[in-house]
Amino acid sequence: MIVAVVGVLLLNCLAVLQVVLAAGAPLGRYAWGGRHDVLPVGLRIGSAVSIVLYALFALVILQAAGAVDALPDRVADVAIWVLAGYFTLGVGMNAASRSRPERTVMTPVALVLAVVCVVLALQ
Repeated sequence: MIVAVVGVLLLNCLAVLQVVLAAGAPLGRYAWGGRHDVLPVGLRIGSAVSIVLYALFALVILQAAGAVDALPDRVADVAIWVLAGYFTLGVGMNAASRSRPERTVMTPVALVLAVVCVVLALQ
């Protein structure tokens, strides 16, 4: 359960970042490739969508940990592996970013989330 709590806390932190990015805070160098300090409208919409996705990801993580029973078991079993793959891909994508802040902050975040999902998937 501790693994799931770590994952959900990280997703909450990412959601807060996306909220402030969507609101126009000059923190764009930490997300979306780091090309903009203040995100353009299209990326702000992407940030808003990300918030919803992070909530769904948290639900999958909590179900994989046995804390909730909101999804069909088959869906949750596949979804946790999809998330493991998604966050593993995110490690590479963030590590390859031209933005140093994105590389240094988001690469380890993606790595921890990937590990969380693999650990939960293997339970």
